[in-house]
Amino acid sequence: MYGLAAVLPRVITFILTAVFTTALTTKGFSDQTNWFIYAAFINAFLSMGMETSFFRFYNLEENKSSIIHHSFSIILVNTVAFSALGLLFAATITKWSGFDDQNVIKILILTTVLDAWAIIPLAIIRVTHRPWKYLLIKCINVVVYFILTFIFLIYLPKQTLPFSWAKYFYTGYSPGVFHIVLANFVASALTILLLVKEFRSIRFSFDKDIWHRMLQYGLPIMIGGIAFIVNENFDKLYISQVLGSDINGIYSASYRLGVFMTLYITAFRLGAEPFFFNVAKDADAKTKYKTVMHWFILLGSLLMVAVMIFIDVIADILLRQQEYKQGLIIVPILLLANLFSGIYINLSIWYKLTNRTSMGMYISIFGAMLTIVSLMIFVPIFGYIGGAYATLFTYSFMAVISYLLGKKYYPVPYDLWKAGWIIGVSSALSFVSFHLFRGNYLLNSIIFIGYVGFLWKMEGEGLKRLMRG
Repeated sequence: MYGLAAVLPRVITFILTAVFTTALTTKGFSDQTNWFIYAAFINAFLSMGMETSFFRFYNLEENKSSIIHHSFSIILVNTVAFSALGLLFAATITKWSGFDDQNVIKILILTTVLDAWAIIPLAIIRVTHRPWKYLLIKCINVVVYFILTFIFLIYLPKQTLPFSWAKYFYTGYSPGVFHIVLANFVASALTILLLVKEFRSIRFSFDKDIWHRMLQYGLPIMIGGIAFIVNENFDKLYISQVLGSDINGIYSASYRLGVFMTLYITAFRLGAEPFFFNVAKDADAKTKYKTVMHWFILLGSLLMVAVMIFIDVIADILLRQQEYKQGLIIVPILLLANLFSGIYINLSIWYKLTNRTSMGMYISIFGAMLTIVSLMIFVPIFGYIGGAYATLFTYSFMAVISYLLGKKYYPVPYDLWKAGWIIGVSSALSFVSFHLFRGNYLLNSIIFIGYVGFLWKMEGEGLKRLMRG
């Protein structure tokens, strides 16, 4: 259910790609992409790792209300200080970021603060097992964002509005980043209103010992999260600087087609993280972790092959201008890269359960450094395709490092032989489908059916047992 609550809103956001590629130039697409990257960095900083820290201590401490109060209080102090400084220096930040409108930066600051405030109330809903409310809030947020974005980018430019004071909304205005971020701000503000009941049960609390323990656990996760965002998004910032905004717009639009794997990983993460902690004390916990990893890889590989078979159909729906479609060559690389990202998330359970979150931080920092270095090497050689190669190289390397360290501190008997076969065969079939039989749906369907048969032969008995419960 929590996975569904993450997937449905993201699907709607994904559909917005068609709106963006209809209304925006490649430069405009690049600008809005960069805005959301900045927002991701700020959100990671403002959260202070408190979401994961909240789940960890909520399950350990008897006084659960204290954990609620203190985790939110930490975020509150951080966001108040950040917003004060951010609004004070908004003009300077605007020049540094490359945006033309100072209001874009102010809305960025306010939106990220609201999103940070919502973290603990939403975590309370999850930990108290109210998935329907969680799903409803998430869906309302993204539906409002979608409707407003459609109105601002598609509907209003076609209308005649006789209000001279409506600076941003009159016939002839150029839809752009401001209208997208304004829609996002309204959706975030509405989310806060929907969480009023949860906010009423929270009060400011300060206990030096609790703050210290929660920050000690959460800060490495925050730093690791920032490093992880570098892994996911620095390629776009780098390409926009080195190759230009237009090229980055093409790259970023095609990058979104890798979101199918991202959706799958997001759904898995939201459902799996509480599950991993809940079964940690079970005698067969490691067996369960092994089983989860195996089925994650199997289903992820099946998704990768399916997306590549129908990539042109998907592109026709979402990339509305032909100019954007030249970037499709990066999609098979990114799907495999994202699969390795999900494997890394699976493997990360060893440092979370052994309270070695600092190790996860070091891996992510190393991955961020690897991303930057590989981008500097690959992009000059391969152009924007180098950004996809850098992403694949980084995530696969991080997964290997995490596995090796996990063997030392919390060994789980993962089946590497089966995982290797599944990843290898699915990658080869994806390559063949895209580069040799692209657009030939008959042959591609045969490839897909053949791969399903391969998986059934390998795991048919296990699937039958899983379906029997």
